[in-house]
Amino acid sequence: MRSRLIYLSLILFVTFSIGCSKHPTDAQIKADIENKIASDPDARDSDVQVMVNDGKVNLQGKVRNAETRAKVDQIAHDEPGVSGLDDQTAVDPNLTAAQHQPALAAVPSAKQAEPPPPPPPPPPIVVPAGTVLTVRTGQALSSKTSQTGQSFMATLAQPISVGGRSALPTGSAVSGTVVSAKAKGKIKGQGELTLALTSISVGSHTYQIQTSVLSNTEKGKGKRTAATTGGGAAGGALIGGLAGGGKGAGIGALVGAGAGLVGGALTGNKQVEIPAESALSFTLTQSFTLDQ
Repeated sequence: MRSRLIYLSLILFVTFSIGCSKHPTDAQIKADIENKIASDPDARDSDVQVMVNDGKVNLQGKVRNAETRAKVDQIAHDEPGVSGLDDQTAVDPNLTAAQHQPALAAVPSAKQAEPPPPPPPPPPIVVPAGTVLTVRTGQALSSKTSQTGQSFMATLAQPISVGGRSALPTGSAVSGTVVSAKAKGKIKGQGELTLALTSISVGSHTYQIQTSVLSNTEKGKGKRTAATTGGGAAGGALIGGLAGGGKGAGIGALVGAGAGLVGGALTGNKQVEIPAESALSFTLTQSFTLDQ
């Protein structure tokens, strides 16, 4: 008889132990209810806090309507291990809009997230062939003293615009070369001075250029001629000086149709003389592109 009582007591103890081991903890109940509320399409917009103590569930926070509140209560009531329910949630009709508005702001659409493309750069400025560059010489040049291949410096005397955009400002540094210099008497008694421009600097950039060749001769009998050659350019000019200034101002004289203006004073030896600060005009025979 005694052994039978011990056997029954053991069975009851094991059964109680198994039942206790399967009973969910407060933490498990809380997590399950929160997960079910978050996954339910009607209740997931709620702002509900779940607290569990000894199987008793306490709900606090806000729901959007009475139907949602009932759904949350049903989820908590049906959870295994719940021994009681105290629902202290409040109904707030604006809850859904308030929750969704920051979410939309925090997660913009793909188009909103991308910055607008930068504006296209302006098209490059191409200074075309045929453009006339009028420059002011930086030193005197002469058929007697200048040497073939000698470089000379000048500055742009008149600005150049292309398509309404400023391209070459006044004062831009210009380089040129003496293509040939022949003193009077070496070739049939005539002096000759031939010039061309080779580069122009704008800002920090220097551009190689090609221009018509400006040739000026002084024949032994005192006749003067001037012409431009190269690239089919029509008309060039050597001008004594720009109006209002320059050592050569007022010296230029008109000599024949299409011949241009020949500047400089004649010496007794009939040499070609171009004083410093004289204005010379050259025609571009090839276009060039300015850097942006």
